[in-house]
Amino acid sequence: MAFSICTPTPYFSCFNSSNQSSLPSLPFKPLKFPPFWPWQKVKMGPLTVSPMGFGTWAWGNQLLWGYQESMDTDLQQTFNLAVENGINLFDTADSYGTGRLNGQSEKLLGKFIQEFPGKQMRNDIVIATKFAAYPWRLTPGQFVKACKASLERLQVEQIGIGQLHWSTANYAPPQELALWDGLVAMYEQGLVRAIGVSNYGPKQLIKIHDYLKARGVPLSSAQVQFSLLSMGEDQMEIKRVCDSLGIRLIAYSPLGLGMLTGKYTSSRLPLGPRAYLFRQILPGLEPLLNSLREIAQRRGKTLPQVAINWCICKGAIPIPGIKTVKQAEENLGALRWCLSSDELLQLEYAASESPRKMIQNIFQTR
Repeated sequence: MAFSICTPTPYFSCFNSSNQSSLPSLPFKPLKFPPFWPWQKVKMGPLTVSPMGFGTWAWGNQLLWGYQESMDTDLQQTFNLAVENGINLFDTADSYGTGRLNGQSEKLLGKFIQEFPGKQMRNDIVIATKFAAYPWRLTPGQFVKACKASLERLQVEQIGIGQLHWSTANYAPPQELALWDGLVAMYEQGLVRAIGVSNYGPKQLIKIHDYLKARGVPLSSAQVQFSLLSMGEDQMEIKRVCDSLGIRLIAYSPLGLGMLTGKYTSSRLPLGPRAYLFRQILPGLEPLLNSLREIAQRRGKTLPQVAINWCICKGAIPIPGIKTVKQAEENLGALRWCLSSDELLQLEYAASESPRKMIQNIFQTR
């Protein structure tokens, strides 16, 4: 089963911010088009999800993203806006949240889901959470226990996608097999609807797919860093493996931690640890950023919308992080249109001409 890229549709692309001002005033309220059409939803194993999800890494992370508990009201408004606009996939992890706030992302997501007013929309939400391969999780039973703790924080009886956050094959191979058996156990016990992995390279991805298949458990998703800043040989091979095995690729950091938004320069850096990384990479990104600007201007879009749409056109489900209503609204503008094949080639050539790329996650295997 292969996943094809989207193709440009003139009807969709005509509804954008660049030409709305030319419309005559109407005596009635104009129709509000949804961010995406129902037939553009995506299959992921037994689940049906929106073509883009949202990530919640920042919810509870003070070190990298500057989280404060005073932000919770804004985060809830952001979540509500996303769900009201058809987004039903939300990615989190049991390790998201720093210090005493460990697990805060799951707690907030669970709270927001419970308090969302629309029952049907609430029931359609798919939670994708990741279970950390901590060194003290050495048995299948301990991994199942971790899943049950996430269920409690999320206030749900079943998780949509239970994911192994990273592989231990590089440093603790015996633990890896126990964690795989833990995934099988939580699936067989009905604690999760589907199984996924994160930070798995192409070779290890094939191994776990075959292992789970032999146990009667389908592997539904593989989550990796995937963007115009992270489209090297390994990442594209992961995509090819996913396509050949019917695994849906989930793209985290589709905006390169913010480097593809156009907001930052070498003299205007984000606060915190990201500044060091940006200082190393941003000076070499002009070819790519210029191409993003050119296409964005021509289409009446923004740089983030173009960068996210590239992921969608490559057959991945991007999960940009959101903290504000403004971010969510902008990211929603990446839907219901597609880059042309020439635009895809232009962006990929510009990315290849940029001398520096994103540093890959140290936990990603071969």
